[in-house]
Amino acid sequence: MLDADFIRSRILEALPGSEVEVRDTTGTGDHFEARVVSPDFAGKMMVQQHKLVYAPLQTWLETGELHALALKTYSPEQWKKLGNR
Repeated sequence: MLDADFIRSRILEALPGSEVEVRDTTGTGDHFEARVVSPDFAGKMMVQQHKLVYAPLQTWLETGELHALALKTYSPEQWKKLGNR
C-alpha cells in the first residue's frame, strides 16, 4: 500500500523546487489527489504538466498499486492568479 508521503517524495524528486500536496482520497492507499505548483510547468499545456507528474509514478500506475491520481497542476504564476486557493 502506498501513502501520500511516498507519492509526494517521488513527485518532488522529479520536480525539485515544487510545492506538492497529496492526500489519500479513500483511505485505501491506491486513490490519491495531488496539487502541484511547479516552475517546470511554465508555458506547458495541462497534458504536458500531468505527464511530468505521472512519469516518476509510472511503475506503480502500471502495476495498479496506484490506481488513481487526480491532479491539479499550476505554474507559480497560475497559482498566484488563483489567489493560492
